Amino acid sequence: MPNLTLLKPLITEKTMRLAQAGQFTFNVAIAAAKGAIAQTVATQFKVNVVKVTTLGVTGKTRRTGKRRLASKLPERKKAVVTLKAGQMIDYFKLPEKDKKAKPKK
Repeated sequence: MPNLTLLKPLITEKTMRLAQAGQFTFNVAIAAAKGAIAQTVATQFKVNVVKVTTLGVTGKTRRTGKRRLASKLPERKKAVVTLKAGQMIDYFKLPEKDKKAKPKK
């Protein structure tokens, strides 16, 4: 059975900063409860969830096309999951920096 609680990880500059502090952000189903989100993250990524914070994001109105007609983006829900200290989710790992960089002239 596919996982319908977590839709996708939310990767932005801010969420990558939060990931370094042990907080990971996901887009989740609108009907998802905090307990279901915590259980899904714990089983899917094999980590210990300490806290889940959710927030609803209202859909914005955009004007698009040649006639500039208004269209509304869908509403969504985000969840910020705090893990036990020292645990990490692979989606949020930053690539290692090359220590032997070319010297600048």
